[in-house]
Amino acid sequence: MTDTPLTYADAGVSIDAGNALVKAIGPLARSTARPGADAELGGFGGFFDLKSAGYSDPLLVAANDGVGTKLKLAIDTGRHDGVGIDLVAMCANDLVVQGAEPLFFLDYYACGKLDPDTAKAVVASIAEGCRQAGCALIGGETAEMPGMYAAEDYDLAGFCVGAVERDKVLTGREIAPGDVLLGLASSGVHSNGFSLVRRIIETQGWDPGQPLPGAAGGTLAEILLEPTRIYVRSLLPLVQERRIKGLAHITGGGILENIPRVLPDHCHANVDVGTWPLPPIFSTLQQGGRVAPEEMARTFNCGIGMAVIVAQDQADAVTQALEGAGERVFRIGEIVEGERGCSVSGAAGSWNAPQEWRATYHHG
Repeated sequence: MTDTPLTYADAGVSIDAGNALVKAIGPLARSTARPGADAELGGFGGFFDLKSAGYSDPLLVAANDGVGTKLKLAIDTGRHDGVGIDLVAMCANDLVVQGAEPLFFLDYYACGKLDPDTAKAVVASIAEGCRQAGCALIGGETAEMPGMYAAEDYDLAGFCVGAVERDKVLTGREIAPGDVLLGLASSGVHSNGFSLVRRIIETQGWDPGQPLPGAAGGTLAEILLEPTRIYVRSLLPLVQERRIKGLAHITGGGILENIPRVLPDHCHANVDVGTWPLPPIFSTLQQGGRVAPEEMARTFNCGIGMAVIVAQDQADAVTQALEGAGERVFRIGEIVEGERGCSVSGAAGSWNAPQEWRATYHHG
């Protein structure tokens, strides 16, 4: 028991540090301004003007997500300059698959002890993600919670709102047997499956600061922390022109479980893994953890970050447009008549497996 007056700082929370952070990140938010939002911080809420953004009969679409235990690898290695892009990507990519343009973004940053340099690096990367996605960073929350988190730990959550004109919502209802499946290359593991990734690193005794085992390139940490690719700018014009029938963001559940989410009844996706090269990071993880092919296809994107479904007579033109926008595009399969689901099969060579393999998922 003490007679000394206590302050919030004595309890481990610095209001001054929080205020200084808000002041420091103000220019970062302003760099994301777009029609409809001036991206100023400091109020109790952020405004967005749909009319100024050019919409006449819009539906709002909202998404929220986090970065998962990829953050633990970022914290352990002191590399914080990409995780904010991951945060935006996980939300913004989920909006474009419904035909929506991401409009504005809010973040939640929780930590045990506020480190201004770390927090600013994270928010700077969130702002970069917003610029890539074309949305405004209009607000957020920083929570310093000693006792809830270890001093060096932090967690992130993101919230993104987009809009789509009522008559341009991408539903997947027009998908039919005979349609073509295109795959857009991922930038790496993206932000799913990192609990398994970290378990493989632990069991193998790999040093994240060393080069990727079995492959040329950067260190294991650099390759694993490569930010999630944001596909909004390349896909949105084609969606608005109604040249795409359906999109599937390949996140948790991998290829097997995400493609069926956009299929109508009586449509089945056949994916051929021999149509694109498996990036070295995935073969390294597969071998290091002795991960079965089906588990790979249900856990990781395996090199395909977005699946694009188009009519057969649009496949070449859409491929050309996406490549012109900077994407690597592969023709990875087709839609056939059958139970709603996905089958993944193909030649073993590209997956470092001892034989041809097949994995099938039916979506109930």
